Amino acid sequence: MTEHPAQPAKAAGATGAPWKRSYETPEITVTFEARRCLHATECVRGLPEVFDPDRRPWIRPDNAPADRLAEVVRRCPSGALQYAWVARGPESPDRPTTITRTPDGQLVVRGELILDTAEGQRAETRAVLCGCARSDLQPYCDHSGPCGQ
Repeated sequence: MTEHPAQPAKAAGATGAPWKRSYETPEITVTFEARRCLHATECVRGLPEVFDPDRRPWIRPDNAPADRLAEVVRRCPSGALQYAWVARGPESPDRPTTITRTPDGQLVVRGELILDTAEGQRAETRAVLCGCARSDLQPYCDHSGPCGQ
């Protein structure tokens, strides 16, 4: 499985905390929260010209049309990747909200979510939640317990 950097290099137009970066184009902003990434590689497989873990910065949103970029970002099950349209605002949540348990016990949730986290409540559209209560990033899965292995 291809892994990308835990803390991506800051690119022109990249902003954020060390564990969260934003990559901007005139049409769309893509954010990446490294600590939530579960390495599903949907991004790398979907748009390798944008998401390349061997380059710095590893996300180059100018390398694809904004609508295609949004489509691939929405495939990220953990919500580590998110997007917002410059003119239209953040991505719309799936309706109805769905919750699916993986064979390992993780909860894959898509929809209009409000999650209680250590940093307070967060509005989300996609998340993989811990099903074993051993994650250090509660309520998110971080693969530290048996359900994420």
